[in-house]
Amino acid sequence: MYSTQSEAFASKDKDRTTSLSIIIPTYNESQNILNLITAIKDNLPRSISSEIIVVDDNSPDGTGRLVENYLRDYNMRNYSRIYWHEQGKKEGSLDLQFREEKCSVRVIHRKGKYGLISALLNGIESSTGQNILIMDADFSHPPETIPKLIHELFEDPNCIVIASRYARGGSIVGWPYKRRVLSTSAIKIAQHSLKVRNVTDPISGFFAFPRHVIENIKINSVGYKILLEILVKVKGIKVKEIPYTFTERKFGESKLDLNVILDYTKAIWYLYRYGRKSKEILQNTEGKRPSVLFLSKAGRFYSVGACGLLLNYLISLMLSNGIISNFWYMQATLIGIIFSISSNFFLNKIWTFEDRNFSIKNTLRQFAFFTLISSLGAAFQLILLYIFVESGIQYILSLIIAVAIASVSNFLLNKKWTFKEKIWG
Repeated sequence: MYSTQSEAFASKDKDRTTSLSIIIPTYNESQNILNLITAIKDNLPRSISSEIIVVDDNSPDGTGRLVENYLRDYNMRNYSRIYWHEQGKKEGSLDLQFREEKCSVRVIHRKGKYGLISALLNGIESSTGQNILIMDADFSHPPETIPKLIHELFEDPNCIVIASRYARGGSIVGWPYKRRVLSTSAIKIAQHSLKVRNVTDPISGFFAFPRHVIENIKINSVGYKILLEILVKVKGIKVKEIPYTFTERKFGESKLDLNVILDYTKAIWYLYRYGRKSKEILQNTEGKRPSVLFLSKAGRFYSVGACGLLLNYLISLMLSNGIISNFWYMQATLIGIIFSISSNFFLNKIWTFEDRNFSIKNTLRQFAFFTLISSLGAAFQLILLYIFVESGIQYILSLIIAVAIASVSNFLLNKKWTFKEKIWG
């Protein structure tokens, strides 16, 4: 057993026998897996040596056994071809062109359903390729895209090449509106909370990278998407994106359920905390830059404010027009304001100001200050608006100036009085 994950990935450096290892995690993919293996082989460049590793989590539908039987039959046929080819050469009577197989296939049987990232790590650890390509088994990741990924990876062996549904030229076929909203929301959360804004599809399950990229990092085996973790943990890695068309599976069932959503939430929180710890270590060695910290917190504060406005609008709308209830519009608006202020408070406490003191006394004190300052800010905004309009300034311009002044004062007062921070920093 390897003592560390890094050793597991690096231990075979002297024994690399293939250029590319394709890792395919499976669970109940018996209707897809054999056709996928054939399609991958058909699309792999003949000039490279490669291996396909199927990692099966004890599928009840016999996916792993199906691959094993395929390999047994394939090896028997291959043996017969070699035998008759040799006989034909000896007797001079058999004209059979035999090409040495440059793509091998293996299957790893696991005793239970241990999870996606665990399966991928298992496959990577047992692989022999200098480069790794990861994809799903349900044909949502088209094998025809593999040559493009390989080409870009071999052009620049120090990058991650991602097949992206959201890059220009990419698309999604067969998803209902709800699934699209969930996917887009998940990506926006990852991009902004984990600072991977330069990647259009950070939760893609279809990508390739050189093995050395992950040799010095520890991957959390209970995470959500291994790509997202690599992007957060590997600093300064170059990313290339290849657009492709994602097609919803024709056979088998989607793995998206409430557990997947919960796993994603946990993964985001884990990676966010990891990023914060890394940043604290960097700041301790390089020194904090007050201007950067100030602008970062201001940006978060105003982002939370924008989310609060949207939440206020949605709740007020749903409570007043019959979607949830039929409250009087003033009642609905008041409830929306209460929800908005509450959500803004907790988001700012946790995200903007990173306050982890959740004692009842401290939280109630902060909430009271936050509510008071928000209320005074609203009143201050109305007063400024009235003064500007009455002095002859156009309403739209007056509103923009009033909102800007009130929001800046809101941020500074909450920073100083609610969360007890220095104004600058």
